[in-house]
Amino acid sequence: MAVAAKPFWETKSLAEMTDTEWESLCDGCGRCCLYILHNEETGDIFETDVGCKLFDPKKRRCTNYDDRFKHVPDCVKLTPENADALSWMPKTCAYRRLARGKGLPDWHPLITGDPKSVERAGVAVSPDLIPENEIDDALLESRITRTR
Repeated sequence: MAVAAKPFWETKSLAEMTDTEWESLCDGCGRCCLYILHNEETGDIFETDVGCKLFDPKKRRCTNYDDRFKHVPDCVKLTPENADALSWMPKTCAYRRLARGKGLPDWHPLITGDPKSVERAGVAVSPDLIPENEIDDALLESRITRTR
């Protein structure tokens, strides 16, 4: 009886992964594309229901992923070197979890084989997000939906 090979995320470090493997770690939740507010005094991090102007909340994908830095200069490039350090990333994020020595959550699409498993797990953003270019920055605090 042959033993099944372990999946790449259990055998490779983030730095050893191919581009395709790296990109497949994204569960498609969309939470990294939300406007995040930081309370400097308490260190608390808050999610809003406001998304990046390039984010399509129905598909939960960037509409211009390859050129996103041209259009959104403050978009953060996630790398093996910073995956553990970005405290504003959701605790459910595969990159953050693997960087911290944790496995993928059981609802992750790489485990379930179903991209909709992120929705069923209650982790995906709402398809009713407000695009950043349709709201005044002064109203962002009123758009907080949860604490990270």
